[in-house]
Amino acid sequence: MDTSPAATPADLAGPTGLTAVTQRFVLHWGEMGSRWGVNRTVAQIHALLFISGRPMHADEIVGALGVARSNVSNSLRELQNWNLVRVVHLLGDRRDHFETSGDVWDLFRTVVSERKAREFEPTIGALRDFLQSPDIAGEPAVSRQRIAETLALMQTLSAWGDEMLRLPPETLVKIMKLGARIQNLVRGGAAKR
Repeated sequence: MDTSPAATPADLAGPTGLTAVTQRFVLHWGEMGSRWGVNRTVAQIHALLFISGRPMHADEIVGALGVARSNVSNSLRELQNWNLVRVVHLLGDRRDHFETSGDVWDLFRTVVSERKAREFEPTIGALRDFLQSPDIAGEPAVSRQRIAETLALMQTLSAWGDEMLRLPPETLVKIMKLGARIQNLVRGGAAKR
């Protein structure tokens, strides 16, 4: 029987000073970010700030992630532009510190709102412009129809998304669970036919 004391998080810290789980979380978040079209370092910094649960200054982030200071500075600016990170000041320290929300629902809302504003709304605007252009009359009927259908779908999804973002997390969870039950019911009903 092993009678040695349990390892503490500090004992498990690697060369960057991060625990093994924190390292894996940050690395995974970076991988997922790159798959979603987000710079890997940007995603890793966000993950580090999220999982650490405390404000960190840029040099501390550099040391924890082992990336260049310029990369950290640029990534922090990008995170601020996405409203995912904010500057905070700590008493007795003149450096800027950075923090992110610790509430996953706040982060979810921010990401969805920002992506909607940057990607979805411009596409809706472009589709409207296409349909309002005098040149649309010269397009084949199938093209006009598909543009109109795409616009209708995107406007519906946009309105639905806006409504979902207004709901409190508890209600969103209930809707998701209800949706899963409905899917199971529909799938079960389809399997019996």
